[in-house]
Amino acid sequence: MTNKILALKYRPQQFKDLIGQEVMTQTITNAIKIGKTPNAYLLTGIRGVGKTTTARLIAKALNCEKNNNPKTKCDANTFCITCQEIVNSNHIDILEMDAASKTGIDDVRELIENSKYSPTSANFKIFIIDEVHMLSKQAFNGLLKTLEEPPSRLKFILATTEARKIPVTILSRCQRFDLKRVSIEVLFNHLKEISLKENGKISDDAIKLIAKTSEGSVRDSVSLLDRALISQSLNSKVIEEEDVRKMLGLADKSKVILLFKEILDGKEKEALDRLHDLIENGLDAKNFLNDILEVLYLFGRRINLGPLNKDMSISETEVQMIDQYSKNVDMKDIGLFWQLTIKTIDDLKIVSNENLSLEMFIMQLLHLKNIDEFKEMDDTLNVKPKIQENLQGEKIEDKKVETSFTNKTKNQLKSTNQIKTSPLKSSKFQDEKQKIEITSFQNLIELANKYKEIELKYDLERNVKLVSFNKGKIDISFNEKLNKDFIKNLTEKLLEWTGERWIISLSKNSEAKSVYEKNIEAKNNFIDEFKKGKIAKEIETAFPDAKLIDIEED
Repeated sequence: MTNKILALKYRPQQFKDLIGQEVMTQTITNAIKIGKTPNAYLLTGIRGVGKTTTARLIAKALNCEKNNNPKTKCDANTFCITCQEIVNSNHIDILEMDAASKTGIDDVRELIENSKYSPTSANFKIFIIDEVHMLSKQAFNGLLKTLEEPPSRLKFILATTEARKIPVTILSRCQRFDLKRVSIEVLFNHLKEISLKENGKISDDAIKLIAKTSEGSVRDSVSLLDRALISQSLNSKVIEEEDVRKMLGLADKSKVILLFKEILDGKEKEALDRLHDLIENGLDAKNFLNDILEVLYLFGRRINLGPLNKDMSISETEVQMIDQYSKNVDMKDIGLFWQLTIKTIDDLKIVSNENLSLEMFIMQLLHLKNIDEFKEMDDTLNVKPKIQENLQGEKIEDKKVETSFTNKTKNQLKSTNQIKTSPLKSSKFQDEKQKIEITSFQNLIELANKYKEIELKYDLERNVKLVSFNKGKIDISFNEKLNKDFIKNLTEKLLEWTGERWIISLSKNSEAKSVYEKNIEAKNNFIDEFKKGKIAKEIETAFPDAKLIDIEED
């Protein structure tokens, strides 16, 4: 064990060693003690929180040879033969399958065939399927029956990071346990304990940074600690926070906040100089942008919720800096910066030179600052002169002038997919939009027809099922053929036609029918009634081979 990587060396071998999942472990151990275990477990959570480890612990708890003897206890120092074989992944009755590499129905068929045989030496035969969401649709269907009613001595343990990709039919047959992210404080204590056992010379600040960077993943945090201790093993130097930052390509948060201050002050040269200093120190572009997002979040929280509380993720000095610099920014700026940062993260996948992307990002932030000096964009289309009086009592017109910089800014906002609503487009009925009143769903369809919105009219008639209609709110259900941009198009047209914003809500009412379906049903009922009449019977007598298909009014 001395040469093993730390993530394997300190892998939990008992439920009490599994950190951050106390409620789940208590539930599982209680069920095992009273013998009320499910046919199938489903373990979900992000990478590195202990899904596969928990699966092995369940297998050991169910099959431990010392379970029937309360005087003995199976622990890391005195493992029974069964537990030791499970730890070494070579027990004949414990099958671990990686669904990422075995995704097909043939692999599941082989597993189902093996399920028919009783365990060789253990109490239960256990199938552990990791990354189960990678199985194909046919493979999932093949599992259904066996998963619901397996042999009495067979248990399934499924593990996944993407529970939403698993069919509901599978989910309903499993007892689900969600493994949560481990808090920074718990991770810090765990890493501190490991570093002491390994005689590692590393500061508490460095351990805190590792715990924070791992984002709640125990395996990631232990692996990063292992990496840091290896870099220290050849010399006696104590690993500090700055060393970990260089190792991971992270920027000091205080330096990021100072960079943000230069942006708020509109100092382009100083902001770019600070960026270049960070790049020279080995800055990772994606980590830097994520740090920017975190700083934006902290500024937003300070603006909306008041002073920040010092915790494991932020120092007292950084709290003071945010308190001071947040006076020069409002939530509108924070919202714009956040959207542009998200867009730049996407741009990194396209642009080969990450440093150029970061420089352009900083310059764009500088030009987005002070955007609140301009009035609402919607108002710039219908500018009305404001009548004022000068000192002599003469009336003068104070016209609002839209500068070229305003136009550039608006175009820039559009390119970053802002949440602000685009101005109403000029149209032939813009002057009468306040006079249009939509009183019914049929009225809406007629209006779409009047203004040649053919696609919208088609969806309203055939793909939308009206549940309720009130002024300002429409409740609908729909079929799978509905245009993906229908809600957006309908909302824009309603605003354009009525001058008011409408709420479009989606309902699960399966009994509602579309206008087209109602018309077909009404027509069929009319034909059925007509067939019962005297005229239809006379036609049938005269033309016995004829079939009534449709009725048209003259």
